[in-house]
Amino acid sequence: MADLAVTAAEVGLVDPLKAEVHSGLAAEAITKGQAVYQTSTGTFGVADANVAGKQQVRGVALEDAAAGQAVDLVKRGLVYGFTLTSQNHDTPVYLSDTAGALADAAGTLAVPCGLVVALADKAKTKVLWLECRWAADFV
Repeated sequence: MADLAVTAAEVGLVDPLKAEVHSGLAAEAITKGQAVYQTSTGTFGVADANVAGKQQVRGVALEDAAAGQAVDLVKRGLVYGFTLTSQNHDTPVYLSDTAGALADAAGTLAVPCGLVVALADKAKTKVLWLECRWAADFV
């Protein structure tokens, strides 16, 4: 399993009009590009496949936030900012055992959250397609 490198300054939506973005309150410091989970109190913290209770991905932060601050999270959509040169197109992406990171293989608990896909440009630029599941998605 290899964590995906992320350049926080480059994290952003490929097509904001087709993305699903939600806002919430940070339970702790969150860095742009980190995977987040929802706490039992309704706030959002840094997700981790290796820590019970944090083994979920509700989105990826689109901005930095301190505890108690609002943070925008992309739940579904194409995202720039991740280094995907070593991954093939259509490779699944999972929550990592490293806090806040995404990886090209499952961590302690398999928490899928996206795929590596190509943009429709000549270079077939690789970006991350996020598909983070929320409780309502399971009903």
